[in-house]
Amino acid sequence: MAVAFTYQGLRALGVPQVSLDSFPVAFQQGMAARAEEIGDTGESDPSHWEPPFGTPDVHIAISALAPDQARLEKAFGRARAAPQETPGVEVIWQQEVRQLPTGRTTFGFRDGISLPSIEGLGLPSSNPHETPLKAGEFILGYPDETGNLPPMPQPEILGRNGTYLAVRKLHTNVAAWRQFLRGNSATPEEEARLAAKMVGRWPSGAPLTLSPNQDDETLGTDPHRNNDFQYREDDDRGFKCPAGAHIRRVNPRDADIIGTTRLHRIIRRGTTYGPPLPEGVLEDDGADRGLIGVFIGAHLDRQFEFIKSQWVNDGNFIGYSGERDPVAGHHDGTDSLTIPEKPIRRRIHNLPSFVTTRGGEYCFLPGLHALRWLADLES
Repeated sequence: MAVAFTYQGLRALGVPQVSLDSFPVAFQQGMAARAEEIGDTGESDPSHWEPPFGTPDVHIAISALAPDQARLEKAFGRARAAPQETPGVEVIWQQEVRQLPTGRTTFGFRDGISLPSIEGLGLPSSNPHETPLKAGEFILGYPDETGNLPPMPQPEILGRNGTYLAVRKLHTNVAAWRQFLRGNSATPEEEARLAAKMVGRWPSGAPLTLSPNQDDETLGTDPHRNNDFQYREDDDRGFKCPAGAHIRRVNPRDADIIGTTRLHRIIRRGTTYGPPLPEGVLEDDGADRGLIGVFIGAHLDRQFEFIKSQWVNDGNFIGYSGERDPVAGHHDGTDSLTIPEKPIRRRIHNLPSFVTTRGGEYCFLPGLHALRWLADLES
């Protein structure tokens, strides 16, 4: 289990104002107030979010993960008993999530393959070409990639060993996704290829950079090989994986872009909610399905917000005006996707939005000492 707090939650707990003022502006304002900057517009605008997202009522976020229902219920037992044990605490929203039987996303792709390695943990990197990142990129109180300590909430006992979470509920319009693929392809094989070009991987998880012409289940499920590639070295011009593909946008790796990608890495955890749309169905059945994502980093502005604003929703990220992330970007039906091919590139037009934000919050995940400090506050 993990517990995190919004700015309003820390204030409700009695955190002194001088400490509240030491948190970064993005966290103080909250995700809803930053919606336009990160691309939550149109149907994703906070005015359309599920209550209580984006309101001052959200104070605490609790997550519990377990391998089976019995252990999940045991973990959540104390949280559900909180209203009786702790006056003033009330459960106001709950979302059940679980991995689909396929082990893939609602779009049909294997997920969670590429993760940053953190210096000092001693764990192997999912990408052997990426040297471990400084711990301060993800945990407060330690040097980051700039060699400096990230700004830390005060007092030190509150900030040290803490981090920030961007918690998101994202609805996936699977029917629109399938309709778009069908409308821009002549055969099922072309549909699968177009989907892979938009994502950057095949459904198995095999990257286009290593398997450009067909899916490779063995490669996709091999953790020692399925993330062992670079872009500038292996596919500089994007003939295998387009520069605008989803995975290439959110992690450009060694690509020759302004600045360093190492300042914009995040830890991402996500899982699915809702039932899968039956295979082959092209019409929306009205069910709510999608992803609950948690994006973790010590710098909300230059990690989560930078990726969302500059890499996902900036139409000039790769030099093609009007092109955003084809999978996760906000589209109004006029955007395009460029797929480099020989002898002439292909342009896919009129992309709709396939992902809609249903809610989100910025949270502070405190360390154990900070939790004890918070528990002793007089609210």
